[in-house]
Amino acid sequence: MLASVLERTKEIGIMRAIGATKQDVILQFLSESVLISLGGGIIGIVLGIVASYGLEMATGIETILSLNSIILSFFVATFIGLAFGVLPAKSAANKNPIEAIRRE
Repeated sequence: MLASVLERTKEIGIMRAIGATKQDVILQFLSESVLISLGGGIIGIVLGIVASYGLEMATGIETILSLNSIILSFFVATFIGLAFGVLPAKSAANKNPIEAIRRE
C-alpha cells in the first residue's frame, strides 16, 4: 500500500484540491487495504489447507488444522494490511494539495 500511495500522490492532490477531506482520502485507502488484506487472508487460508492435505496425502504424516491458528493468522493478516494501508494514507492526506499535484 505504501507504493500505491506514493504512486498516487498526484491523484490524492487532485482529490484534495477539488474538495475531498483528509478523512475521505484515508477512508478510500482504508477500504482498499481492507479488501486486499481480507482477500490475501482468505487465499492464504485456502492455500494452507490445500498444502496441509497435500502433505498428508504425499507423505502419510498426519496434519492437524487448528481453528484458532486459522483465525489468528487471518486477523494478523488483516491488521498488517490495515496498519500499512492507513499510515501512508494519513501522511499523503496531510500533504499540501498543490505540492502533491506538482509531484510526479
